[in-house]
Amino acid sequence: MNNERPLSDWLPMSLKEAEKRAWEEFDVILISGDAYVDHPAFGTAVIGRIIEDEGLRIGIVAQPNWKDDLRDFKKLGKPRLFFGVTAGCMDSMVNHYTANKRLRSTDAYTPGGEAGFRPDYASIVYSNILKDLFPDVPVLLGGIEASLRRVTHYDYWKDQLMPSILVDSKADLLVYGMGEQPLRELLRLLKKGVPFQQAKTLKQVAFLQDKNLELPKNKNWETVELASHEECLKDKIKYAANFKVVEVESNKWEANRIIQHVGNETLVINPPYKTMTENEVDKSFDLPYTRLPHPKYKKRGSIPAYDMIKFSINMHRGCFGGCSFCTISAHQGKFIASRSEKSILAEVEEVVNHPEFRGYISDLGGPSANMYKMKGKDEAICAKCVSPSCIHPVICNNLDTSHKPLTELYRKVDANPKVKKAFVGSGIRYDLLVDDFNKNNEDGNHDEYIEQVITRHVSGRLKVAPEHTSDATLRVMRKPSFKYFHKFKEKYDQISEKHNLKQQLIPYFISSHPGCEEEDMANLAAETKDMGFQLEQVQDFTPTPMTVAEVIYYTGVHPYTLKPVKTVKTREEKLNQNRFFFWYKRENQAWIKQRLEKAKRPDLIEKLLGSENKKTEKQTPKWLEERRKRK
Repeated sequence: MNNERPLSDWLPMSLKEAEKRAWEEFDVILISGDAYVDHPAFGTAVIGRIIEDEGLRIGIVAQPNWKDDLRDFKKLGKPRLFFGVTAGCMDSMVNHYTANKRLRSTDAYTPGGEAGFRPDYASIVYSNILKDLFPDVPVLLGGIEASLRRVTHYDYWKDQLMPSILVDSKADLLVYGMGEQPLRELLRLLKKGVPFQQAKTLKQVAFLQDKNLELPKNKNWETVELASHEECLKDKIKYAANFKVVEVESNKWEANRIIQHVGNETLVINPPYKTMTENEVDKSFDLPYTRLPHPKYKKRGSIPAYDMIKFSINMHRGCFGGCSFCTISAHQGKFIASRSEKSILAEVEEVVNHPEFRGYISDLGGPSANMYKMKGKDEAICAKCVSPSCIHPVICNNLDTSHKPLTELYRKVDANPKVKKAFVGSGIRYDLLVDDFNKNNEDGNHDEYIEQVITRHVSGRLKVAPEHTSDATLRVMRKPSFKYFHKFKEKYDQISEKHNLKQQLIPYFISSHPGCEEEDMANLAAETKDMGFQLEQVQDFTPTPMTVAEVIYYTGVHPYTLKPVKTVKTREEKLNQNRFFFWYKRENQAWIKQRLEKAKRPDLIEKLLGSENKKTEKQTPKWLEERRKRK
């Protein structure tokens, strides 16, 4: 179907494609670890289209070969302004390795799902190659890998503390977070003739400079100094204390500039922009994407990440949950940037006119599907806020959590005659829908929303993420008590019974998270079994840069209290915790019995293994069991 559109509809990936636009050179060349998919869910496409929108000539080199004579890095020539470098939509190490550091056999961002088309630490490798080949051309780093590694960070795969990625990459400038605002401002300065090296007073960028130089002047910024990289290497507590400063400043509207000494240089991290406005977000999503992979991949097979989202709609960015293990707020911010209804419905129209569309939108969502349009009632209070989460340990009184805008938008999408069903495939924050936890339900908007979702927008299963059953572990995770999941499940079952629906509720859980002990996992297994679940959607904790949980894993203390938090670290300990999820597998049962005998927990042995003749019906709610008994 790519042949139905002219090749010129995509951003150029070769000199021949550039010639069709009558271009003799490029202003900017983007190097990406992902295949080029021209869709707003893929960062390379968004950045490329913004550069095009600013009137500049942009070329893309996707998944260049870094092992040969480096011809891929040279094929588009030398850009007039700079090279942009991104590892892709994922950190390259998370993309390559499991939580147990096993090499993955597939890559969802590569045609055919093939692995091996990007290097480990891709941002560093690409940038170093460019610096060797084109030493006089500036390199701008961006994307999630660079963003979350902008300051001293623990690298789980090397098991060591690493300096800002700017040190090892030798890049000139780093854009962190969602890059539209700083990128547009940088491009406008460059178009005016301002040299790249003078663009160091932009918000939301980071760079290195000689330790003896004065900081660029900005009368509106205060400066906060972190413990140096060398101090962090000697003292884990100083590293932990640094993290609190970085997280707080990253989520403030009026943040301070951060500096950190590393060797003979100073790392400078300028404050972030305020969250994008509705018009700014719309402008990014409304650019002229083809919404298709580049035609060059046609013979190499489909791109799994694209197949997963090609009939989905991303309605907002950001997440105010602030979960300890999650990088969403660290990269996208805690304040929600929502698109307008007009922009979303226009994208729905594009999706339904796709020649392969069969009537089903796979997801109306976002990082957390039900945070659309949510913000502070009095934004002056938000402007002074330093909390990393708006809903932990309790929901902020100033947070407007009305689901009405979202419910109304779902109904408008449903009204499209070409839409048979529009599903919510992203996970939802169930705690926002539990009255005992969220008191903002005077007008019944929570009940209206969840009934709308259950009856119209569930594709056989609804995903939610309680993550654990232990209150102590959940506090470390910045998640609510598991008792609220029980409350949510009651509401879910009641609505399902009312409408005679048999749709699975799929809870996600994490093992070996900081603060979780083996006995907590046994309790999790027993409690979820009692609720009728045989767990499938489970994962082992991976310490990723720029998260609270990563800091605890490395230092052994919580960065906000500096008090010890017990964490399992060895591969054996991590695997042991994960095995409790699968109590129903015969090969695990003798081992579980032995571990619980050692822990002197015969009660848990009975709960998990003592009723083998009573088979737990997978995902059977209690109301359905009772109805079957009555029959």
